[in-house]
Amino acid sequence: MSYPYQIRSLEEYRSAYQASVKDPEGFWAGIAANFQWRRPWDKVLEWNFTEPQVRWFSGAQLNITENCLDRHLAEKGDQPAIIWEPNDPEEHYRILSYKELHSKVCQFANVLKNNGLKKGDRVCIYMPMVPELAIAVLACARIGVIHSVVFGGFSAQSIADRIQDAQCSLVITSDGANRGNKQIPLKSVIDDALVQCPSVKRVIVLTRTRVPVSMIKGRDVWWEDEVRKVETQGNPPCPVEVMDAEDLLFILYTSGSTGKPKGVVHTCGGYMVFTNYSFVNVFQYKPGEIFFCTADIGWITGHSYIVYGPLSAGATSLMFEGIPTYPDAGRFWDIVDKYKVNILYTAPTAIRSLMGFGLDFVKNKDLSSLRVLGTVGEPINEEAWHWYHDNIGKGHCPIVDTWWQTETGGILISNLAGVTPEKPAHATLPLPGVQPVLVDEKGEELQGNNISGNLCIKFPWPSIIRTTYGDHERCRQTYFATYPNLYFTGDGALRDADGNYRITGRVDDVLNVSGHRIGTAEVENAINMHTGVVESAVVGYPHDIKGQGIYAYVIFNGTKTDDESIRKDIVQTVARIIGPIAKPDKIQLVSGLPKTRSGKIMRRILRKIAEGEFQNLGDTTTLLDPAVVEEIKGGRL
Repeated sequence: MSYPYQIRSLEEYRSAYQASVKDPEGFWAGIAANFQWRRPWDKVLEWNFTEPQVRWFSGAQLNITENCLDRHLAEKGDQPAIIWEPNDPEEHYRILSYKELHSKVCQFANVLKNNGLKKGDRVCIYMPMVPELAIAVLACARIGVIHSVVFGGFSAQSIADRIQDAQCSLVITSDGANRGNKQIPLKSVIDDALVQCPSVKRVIVLTRTRVPVSMIKGRDVWWEDEVRKVETQGNPPCPVEVMDAEDLLFILYTSGSTGKPKGVVHTCGGYMVFTNYSFVNVFQYKPGEIFFCTADIGWITGHSYIVYGPLSAGATSLMFEGIPTYPDAGRFWDIVDKYKVNILYTAPTAIRSLMGFGLDFVKNKDLSSLRVLGTVGEPINEEAWHWYHDNIGKGHCPIVDTWWQTETGGILISNLAGVTPEKPAHATLPLPGVQPVLVDEKGEELQGNNISGNLCIKFPWPSIIRTTYGDHERCRQTYFATYPNLYFTGDGALRDADGNYRITGRVDDVLNVSGHRIGTAEVENAINMHTGVVESAVVGYPHDIKGQGIYAYVIFNGTKTDDESIRKDIVQTVARIIGPIAKPDKIQLVSGLPKTRSGKIMRRILRKIAEGEFQNLGDTTTLLDPAVVEEIKGGRL
């Protein structure tokens, strides 16, 4: 299967981009024609950003799993769809062909039907990174059940909030999860959450760690027993539920500024078209290649670029259960070597962490199969970009620096691997169909290049957020009310002389120091250039003279002289890279930063500590290591 819509040169990119702006409906209708639809659309697009209301492919009918599985069976039935690498390298890996994955998805979809589920019901999935997680997601989609995957590290309260918001009637979980040298007791966390969730009538539990669990009669059943029932029924086929293009596919919760999670809603048709299109083009995927996205399916990156994007393109998607540093810091490179991975897509946080371990773990690993590298989740700083480029890509792999959000469904701004120019620490150019603008505080569009402003998008793309579940007004307020007729990303950006975008960080992470706007990501990038710095996080705090001062938390593992000299060297580095205006006022050396399990730094907590507000730090249970917060509080300057 080749991809007629794959862009293969800079000229092709320019002409596709122009076509997508001149006639967006014609452009996306042409892309969408490459998928299987049960009924064609009556209208490609209806939209306004005031209500907001966006509908793509109105009247069309489809099922996304036919496009991810059934249509590949004839030609790719025996090709690996999912390769699974377990947490423990001694445990045997698993490979599921498209035929096997299709059969397991149909089987589990029948299990869900046996347990009373029907189109429109909501299911919470809280599982480890095992193939059954992907199977559960696809089984829901096959019968029109809306999945809400919750990352397998959230606390019971966080899960309860999400289950209550979506009124889920069924939970799919596992006895436990393996993560590095830890075991996480998923089922007992679910038991604690369900005390507050009367809507849940059934819990299906997969056996993974064999940790003892309590099984409540009438509510809890084992995955394996339920599958056996379907087998004794002769494994009947599971026909797909025919869905409208705008029917809900999934809800994915993202933390809101109010603390209450927002249920971002994505629908079937547009999401399918855009995740496939962005996957094929950004990574320049070639049939038969091994694509390794290191994210967890509990996050949007896993939804779009482990499950739906790659599988709808007939690709081979590698899923990894563990963490990059277990049993040692060479694990990613072992996996690349073992499976001859062609495309590696990971987070700058992971890259910076692995940089800190030095090159001994990269040596003697055969990375010659790599053709494309990618980064996701936050802007990558230049030092990490060069380390990744030189030591992992050996200087010959393009790096795609992808910018997108849970709300956008897929990658919006990125270079296309080897096709459009790359520039370290820049997401570069928008994908065809994506129309970014920079605006000032008043919402006036800033024309031309060499400018910075707030990043907005003025025209819908197929996988744009449709609503926040059960609270459309919140969606309007958060994304569409700040600037009339624009989708506001919440990020600031620079546009350089060539029109390349560089994301400077959340607008609420932009500091106003003596009347100058300074992006925290920019200051962090400069601090991270200092030789001994592993990672940093920068926040603002009230400053008598400047209005806002710059407070930096820095993990340092260089040659220790004394702390004061280290601080002076870092200040010098920042002054040299950005200018004296950006010099941090306070630099606290720390052993770690408060991060969520997806690697996101919780700057909200750091901001509160910098301001001396220790009382209301909010929920720290979702952090990878809550103890680090106490250490930081103790060392506050």
